[in-house]
Amino acid sequence: MLDGAGAIYRQVHHAATLTSEDSARARGEELRIGGKALLLKVGVQFRLFVLSAERKPDSDAIKQKFGVKKVRFATPEELLELTGLVPGSVPPFGEPILPFELYVDPSTFENEKIAFNAGSLTDSIVMLAEDYRRIATPMEFRFSKASNAQPV
Repeated sequence: MLDGAGAIYRQVHHAATLTSEDSARARGEELRIGGKALLLKVGVQFRLFVLSAERKPDSDAIKQKFGVKKVRFATPEELLELTGLVPGSVPPFGEPILPFELYVDPSTFENEKIAFNAGSLTDSIVMLAEDYRRIATPMEFRFSKASNAQPV
């Protein structure tokens, strides 16, 4: 898909990473470059949200945007059933890669690049953020807040 869209990117094969911080170290990139993809159940519907790995989701902003009272992370079992993936391996793409509406926080585009695990815990992609925006065609709104994580 990336080749067909003329994206500029590099692939990184690395040891399995379970956290955004570990992934950033393995890729040789700053934590903020990471695109954290989260499958959330918003009301009764699952949706995919992507934000800079140095930030965390703001559930109040998401509840307000969608007019719902409850937002929660997909369980590992739900994630596996709906995507065939394990936590930490979800790529930041909706259709046609994953069958979900895609929402991206502006923090993702405050960087020149975005890095993300590409369907596995051992393979990452680092690409231009503008290529990602063009290819993924996400809906954008602010749904993140500062995290306690320290930059790598």
